[in-house]
Amino acid sequence: MTSQSPTGIQIHLQRGANTAQIAQVGASLRGLSVGGVDLISRYPENIPTPSCSGVVLAPWPNRVRDGRWNDDGTTQQLSISEPKLHNASHGLLRFTAYEVEQTDAEATLRATIHPQTGFPYEIHTMVTYALTDAGIQVTHTLTNRSNAAAPAALGTHPFVTIGDVDAHDLVLTVPARTQFDTDDRMLPTGTSPAPSALREGVRLGDITLDTGFTDLDRDADGHVRHALTAPDGRRVTLWQGEGFDFVQVYTTVNYPGHALAVAIEPMTAPADALNSGLGIRRLAPGETWSLTWGIELS
Repeated sequence: MTSQSPTGIQIHLQRGANTAQIAQVGASLRGLSVGGVDLISRYPENIPTPSCSGVVLAPWPNRVRDGRWNDDGTTQQLSISEPKLHNASHGLLRFTAYEVEQTDAEATLRATIHPQTGFPYEIHTMVTYALTDAGIQVTHTLTNRSNAAAPAALGTHPFVTIGDVDAHDLVLTVPARTQFDTDDRMLPTGTSPAPSALREGVRLGDITLDTGFTDLDRDADGHVRHALTAPDGRRVTLWQGEGFDFVQVYTTVNYPGHALAVAIEPMTAPADALNSGLGIRRLAPGETWSLTWGIELS
C-alpha cells in the first residue's frame, strides 16, 4: 500500500511480470499490466476517479429514474447523484473508502451498505482481486445483514485497453443479441436486436457507444467473453461469470490522458432495474451471493 491520494490508499499487487493497482475509494481497479502491457486505462494519481473508472457498483449499477423506486409497495427516494439527468447513479459505494487486506498477489476490500435514505437495508460487500498468469480474477460477495429480504444488484466499471496500441485501432467484440434502447436521460425505453457487427468485431474508432446489452452468448464454461483485439493479433478478454447477464459498453473521448477509452461493464442488472425488477435479486436475511469476472491477455 502507498500513501493517500484523492482515491485513498493505493494497493499494489505483483505476480511475476504481472501487476495491478487498486484504489481504496470505490474498490476500483485502476491498473493492470500483463508482461508490461497495460490492460486498464490509467489516469493521473492526483485526481479523483474519472468516469467511475474501475469502481464497484452496488447495490445497483447504472441509473435509477429520479432516484425513486417501489420497494414492495413502499416508495423509496434515493439521493440524486447524477443531477444533470436527475437520476440516482451507480449505487451507494462509489465514494466509500473500503477496509483493505492484501498479500503480494491478492487484495480483499470490504465495505458495508448501511440503511439510509432510499435504501433501508444493510448489505456487507467484499471484493477480492487476485492476479493470475494471464491477468486478474475478481470475486464479489454480497451478504444481507438485514432482517428482511434485500434487493441487490452489482456491476463494475473497468476501462479496458491494450496500452501500447492506439485505441482507435482496437477491434471490439461483444457477444450480445439484445440491446436496451434509451431516452435522453440514458434510461431504458425498450429493447431491440443488437447489431450483428458487434458479435463479429467493430473498430473502436468507428463507433460511439453508451449502451446496455443482454441475451449474451456464453461459452461451454459458462463465461461470457468480450474482447479487444489489436492489429497484431493480441487480444484482451473480459469475461463475466454466472449471474452477470448484462453488460454496458461506454466509449468516451474525455478520459484523462487518452484520446479514446472504452469501459466494458459486467452487470447483474440493467439501468433502472430497481423499478423494472429485471436482474434484481432479493437476498434473504443472512444470504450470500458470489460473482466472478476477470481480464486476460492472449
